[in-house]
Amino acid sequence: MAQERLQKILAHAGVTSRRKAEQLILAGRVTVNGRTVTELGSKADPERDKILVDGKPIRLPKEHVYLAFYKPRGCVTTLWDPQGRPTVMDFLRGVKQRVYPVGRLDYHSEGLLLLTNDGEFAQAIMSAASKIPKTYLVKVNGMLSPEQEEKFRRGVPLSGRRTAPAELKLVRRADNPWYEVTLIEGRKHQVRMMFQHFGRLVEKLKRIRVGFLGLGKLKPGEFRPLTPAEVGRFKKLIQESKRGRAARDGGPAESTDGKSR
Repeated sequence: MAQERLQKILAHAGVTSRRKAEQLILAGRVTVNGRTVTELGSKADPERDKILVDGKPIRLPKEHVYLAFYKPRGCVTTLWDPQGRPTVMDFLRGVKQRVYPVGRLDYHSEGLLLLTNDGEFAQAIMSAASKIPKTYLVKVNGMLSPEQEEKFRRGVPLSGRRTAPAELKLVRRADNPWYEVTLIEGRKHQVRMMFQHFGRLVEKLKRIRVGFLGLGKLKPGEFRPLTPAEVGRFKKLIQESKRGRAARDGGPAESTDGKSR
């Protein structure tokens, strides 16, 4: 196998996403043939070189796994929790491969969560640049005014940076109304913070779709493998996004196997 960028190898091995792999490298937690590597441009051959993360060898997966999981409320979207709270991994009995969550849903939120050992796939799904929408049902403690709804859709300033345009639809009018919110980015607690910007608190939050994929018949705590057709459809969306960015930037698009097209 030809040499590849180290962060890409770590992502393919399911260690973490490519972005977080870069952080591991910068932190000096990755070694190649006994030498600590801290430069992001460094390359290696995963079939010939001995690559360790925190002293443990990486292993390229024999096959990629893609799961749809209905995360219940009251568990954290991590591989383990120092406070001893339930994690999403506690529900994945029977899954032999090491998978990790694609993005996050906070402790009090529920709904659709993807898990995989395909780091490139995970990074693309999470990236705002891919424009893969995530849709939520949200119950809040008061109505937004028409003016506030329009500002919500245009984007609001959070931590000094405006959010990307969002879709907002009133689903149930009440003292504690339900809204449907669709985002193409995924900042930490973004939906909650966007409503909080207008003085509204989120009481319940449920992710109902990622791209074209909905919860279907899944119940809280249940999971299922994505079908080959579903995986292919996601990869097609990712590739179309890459081609669109390449056309705007004037460069070649990179396919999902890492080769230029």
